[in-house]
Amino acid sequence: MASISLQHITKHFGANTALADVNLDIASGEFFVILGPSGAGKTTTLRVIAGLEHAETGSLQLGGQDMTRATPAQRDCAFVFQQYSLYPHLSVYDNLAFPLRAPNRRLDESEIKRRVNQVAAMLRIDSKLNGKSTALSGGEMQRVAIGRALVRQPQVYLMDEPLSSLDAGLREELRVELKRIQRQSGATVVYVTHDQVEATTLADRIAILEAGRVIQVDTPQAVYNQPNCLEAAQRLGSPAINVLPAEWFDRSACPAATYVGVRPEDVTVMPGDGPEAFQIAECSRVQHLVVGQRMGVMVRARALLDQDLPIGTRVQLGFAPERRLFFSKEGLRLIPS
Repeated sequence: MASISLQHITKHFGANTALADVNLDIASGEFFVILGPSGAGKTTTLRVIAGLEHAETGSLQLGGQDMTRATPAQRDCAFVFQQYSLYPHLSVYDNLAFPLRAPNRRLDESEIKRRVNQVAAMLRIDSKLNGKSTALSGGEMQRVAIGRALVRQPQVYLMDEPLSSLDAGLREELRVELKRIQRQSGATVVYVTHDQVEATTLADRIAILEAGRVIQVDTPQAVYNQPNCLEAAQRLGSPAINVLPAEWFDRSACPAATYVGVRPEDVTVMPGDGPEAFQIAECSRVQHLVVGQRMGVMVRARALLDQDLPIGTRVQLGFAPERRLFFSKEGLRLIPS
């Protein structure tokens, strides 16, 4: 498997900047996730790696070799698209075997059969091999699409939101399956998603992409706990981080801060309106969760309480001082003194 290095990659589509000075270093065997909203440049990044788009500036290395001007075939990347893109007139077996019969990498039929059977068993679709792809469920079709990439055994797997069109149960099942396969094979995977749950579940490291710019690259835990800007802090977390005016807090910890970020799990909620309360708020909504309650107050909070709180309950809110995140007017992370 190959490492990937993108250095100073810029790409425009007309007047629109798709990628602006993107720098990424992805290790061999890493499950690397690019996370961002629609239009952030995630798919364009994958297409530049695959050679389907050419950057106007910058360089690309695969496995330590300069592939900036190489053709897609020379780069040896397997692409899994959001839509299944299967051949409807072919059986499941022939869909899986198709890339192994290409003129530039044709294998003998015994090796093709070995690889197809091995991947089909890994993806648990071996009982479907003789059927038509059109007879499969959505989840099975996506397994075939992933399997068609796996049989090739390329240097790099590129996956463009391959699970987004599936229902929640199938997405969860295939997330577990994908991570298992990647660990088992040691493959280098670059995976694009706008879903933070997918990103944190799958990734060894995450790149947060916003408007064509990489704003942070780190482990999911580091991005969540130590975001380097407000955009990165808001990209992970459900419910989302609270962004509150700094004047609500003691300014001595970080006088330059304009905003203070507080994660919902760091907000304590207790019934009552004693004088020690930071803020009194009306409880406008209680949503029951498996682990507790989500309360619609003036801030988002996870309250792990033994009793139900009726609508209209007055509550005390507390904010863990050591867990507060401070941000400048421009949204940059500030370290308290």
